[in-house]
This record gives sequence, structure tokens and C-alpha cells, in this order.
Amino acid sequence: MDFIYIIFLAISLSFDTFAVAISCGLCLPQISLRNALKISLPLAFTQAVMPLIGWLIGSSFEQTLKSYDHWIAFLLLSFLGVRMIVSSFRGKKPPKPFNPLNLPTIMGLSVATSIDALIVGFSLSLIEANLIFAVFSIGFITLIAAMLGISIGKKTSPLLGKKMGAVGGVILIVIGLKILLSHILV
Repeated sequence: MDFIYIIFLAISLSFDTFAVAISCGLCLPQISLRNALKISLPLAFTQAVMPLIGWLIGSSFEQTLKSYDHWIAFLLLSFLGVRMIVSSFRGKKPPKPFNPLNLPTIMGLSVATSIDALIVGFSLSLIEANLIFAVFSIGFITLIAAMLGISIGKKTSPLLGKKMGAVGGVILIVIGLKILLSHILV
């Protein structure tokens, strides 16, 4: 597997993370660089580690997980999206607002956006690929995509007003639906 293929693979895997990061930026319009990294690093790390885990497990488990991966991603992203939408329509102090800096929230987002990377890891185990280069490329490109997404969300947030969380929630649900439909309609 050549260099260009791995780069394009890394870019394609980072699209969902980019969209999720926009939602995070929408929720946190005053986010600092440090907090943006607290969101981006787990997203990038999980995205990079999943192909490694997939590669280690190998192709024997691929068909079982492949049958359910889209449902897992859809349910996680939809749950988080609905939570964001509900939080945006509650009063001034919702009991549990969507907060992407919350560790369980960011871990849920990280896993939901990286399930496809696990399947990619299975594929990498079947062909001669430079696994180390792939893992670092996927992690680095995802980190850049996440930071860029947060920045776009942060800049867009003031334009959307108080209901920016609803927009972010809709984005998460749409990503979940895209993942689900891309597997069902194939």
C-alpha cells in the first residue's frame, strides 16, 4: 500500500471527526486552544488506535463487527445529538447540558467516529501495509481535522445564536444516519 493511498485513507476517516468537531465548537464558542486540544487529542488518538486494534484482531472478527458497527455508531451519535438538541431548548440552566469537554462525552464521540477505522484495521491486516505509517497518518490528519472543525464551529457559533447546540445535535444525528444508511443501502 503506497503513501498516497494511506493519506487518502486517513483523510476519508477524518471526515466524521471533522463534522463532530464542528458541533463541539458550536457548543463552546469561547473555547481555548487548551480545551480544543482536550477534545481533539482523544478524537485523534482513538481514530489512530482503532486501526491498530483492528489489525491485531485480524479478519476473523471482521464479519461479526461489520454487521453491527453502523448501528453502534448511529445509536451513539443519535443519543449525543438528541441530548444536545434537548439541552439547547431547556431553560438557562439545564441539568446536564451537552459538554464535549466531559470525559464520557468525548470518549463516546471518539468511539462513534472511529468504528470505521477499526474495520480499516482489519483490511490493513489482509494486505501489505505500513501499519506504523498508517496509524500515525490517521492520527495526525484526524487531529488537524478536529482542530479545524472546532475552529469553524467556534467562529460559526455567534452567527447561530442561542440554539447552536441544536444545530450541533442535528449534525451528529445526520452523521449517524449517514453511517447507518451507507451500510444498509449497500
